[in-house]
Amino acid sequence: MKPSIAMMTKLNTFLSPSKIILGNGAAGQAGEEVKKFGASQALVVTDKGVLKAGLVEIVEASLKSQKIEFGIFDKVAAEPPAGNVDECARVIREKGYDIVIGIGGGSSMDVAKGAAIVATNGGKILDYAGIDMVPAKSLPKILISTTAGTGSEVTRTIVLTDEASNLKQAIHSDFALADIAIVDPLLTKSMPPAVTADTGLDALVHAIEAYVSFKATPFSDVLAIEAVRLIAENLPVAYAKAEHMEARFNMALAATLAGLAFGSGGLGMVHAVSNPLGIEYHLSHGRSNAVMLPYVVDCNQIGSLNKYAHIARVMDESIAGLSVYQAVEELVAGLIRLLEVLGIPPKISAYGVTKADIPGLVTGAMKISRLIPPNPRNLTEEDVKNIYTRAL
Repeated sequence: MKPSIAMMTKLNTFLSPSKIILGNGAAGQAGEEVKKFGASQALVVTDKGVLKAGLVEIVEASLKSQKIEFGIFDKVAAEPPAGNVDECARVIREKGYDIVIGIGGGSSMDVAKGAAIVATNGGKILDYAGIDMVPAKSLPKILISTTAGTGSEVTRTIVLTDEASNLKQAIHSDFALADIAIVDPLLTKSMPPAVTADTGLDALVHAIEAYVSFKATPFSDVLAIEAVRLIAENLPVAYAKAEHMEARFNMALAATLAGLAFGSGGLGMVHAVSNPLGIEYHLSHGRSNAVMLPYVVDCNQIGSLNKYAHIARVMDESIAGLSVYQAVEELVAGLIRLLEVLGIPPKISAYGVTKADIPGLVTGAMKISRLIPPNPRNLTEEDVKNIYTRAL
């Protein structure tokens, strides 16, 4: 696919971890990678669910095989509050850990990133909210994903909940990038169907938003559209058959590609309009993104018709002989159909949202102003209100 004029007239930056290890059993490499840093004490950052599922055991065994001392911080909460990070950083400083291993979904990896930053920079994690506010490098970080969704293992972004305002805050810094990202599809095998659906659709949102982003780059385009293809072909299979390892492998790869894509090209209004749903109705990040995706695509379409039409083609929608407008209509219908196939109600009323709630949702979404510039269409409050109304 040829780059756009906009791409050719700007500097295009691609960011990624120093090393990405992908493959079944890759988590068993953690100990060897720790040893290469010359580290002697590792803190494993995770949540109680991941620990109970036994997914940390392969990392523990790997560390023991290399005679690396380690401790476990298993207090990571969903949609992690900033205080979660500061508590983890205190543990690192008090115990003298010299490397951090985050294993789990996006929450565990974000807490690991943030704690590694605070451990060396001091203060509190929200002191560094914003873009490039972290002054110095963090402790070394190894990030291991157990879900094929967030892509957090390869991004420079940390998303946390500010307890004081009950709003999401983001830290964007090159110092948040993992030194080593490990993608082990075997770790995703135990995910139940609903989690497989939510996390897989989260990755799809990342890929689609990066592909149509006003800040897209040649790097993000290549990575994003391949992620879309892999997800369209493999997510229903992984949902239907947890032990289908080819589908699991391809979903793990797709989530990582999507993470690399949006790390270069950015995200958009799907994330903005889904944010209040996650906070107010306690939907998972992936579920709230998934439900809002078709309605944002429908609203955004005039800003990136050709790219949305190409997404429809890659997702194998029947668009032969159709105009780009008709192709995008098929894409919207296809996305709703995909939600239904994966057992996800495609209307926000199913999650308790009422018409009376829409003004508050609009206010919350418009506060995420950083996501408006990359979005392919500039959206007003009225546009956002129409998105929620259609989604109701």
